[in-house]
Amino acid sequence: MTMLNTIQKTDAQLKADVLSELEYEPSVKVTDIGVLVKDGTVALNGYATSYGEKIAAVRAVRRIAGVKGIADDIQVQLMGFEHHTDEDIAAAAAQHIEWNKILPKDRIVVTVSQGWITLTGAVEWQYQRDVAANIVAYLSGVKGVFNLIEIESQLTPMEIETAITAAFARNALLAVRKIQVETIDHKVKLRGNVKNFTEIEEAERVAWAAPGVAEVDNQLTTKWDFEESDTQRIRAEDARSKLNQESG
Repeated sequence: MTMLNTIQKTDAQLKADVLSELEYEPSVKVTDIGVLVKDGTVALNGYATSYGEKIAAVRAVRRIAGVKGIADDIQVQLMGFEHHTDEDIAAAAAQHIEWNKILPKDRIVVTVSQGWITLTGAVEWQYQRDVAANIVAYLSGVKGVFNLIEIESQLTPMEIETAITAAFARNALLAVRKIQVETIDHKVKLRGNVKNFTEIEEAERVAWAAPGVAEVDNQLTTKWDFEESDTQRIRAEDARSKLNQESG
């Protein structure tokens, strides 16, 4: 019988990990970002010089084991040479969407107000919706993106649920996890425990990848567990290391 231990990081340990990961992320200037941690929830403040940097900072924090939640209060402060008119941003965004082979033609509308892009329209797959947002998020002068593109599909909820469950069973990160999937009117609800935000995001990515998914209610929670056998292995390695040092 396998025993499980639950390891909890203190807020101080978690803050140290967050700062180290932000410093390690090459697209983020860590000295401009503040970090506060309380009961496992990380609050980010300060400023980024682009919307892309803001996204990268949040993604970096999501990779850290032990993070239970993220409050993103980072403000985008553009450099002087990166200020563009809304008309210029809209024209550039529309052109990037038009030139992308993945996106359907004439089905996505771009609106820009004070540097914020709003995307509307309809596509068949979530990955198309994500692509549209990603290709405009990193344009110069963009302060943020509202992705209001809708998903249209003819699949039944049962077909969607079956596809997602099968995909979880094939996934190397999620195969051993007991994730409950419930689908009602093309809206998917995920429940269960995973190790970290990486697995939460992977489960959500897999759910969104199913055709016809219009909404994902991700209620997965983080529970940083590891097997007792792993604990014994780590202790054995530490003991061997100390023995080698003493004998040397």
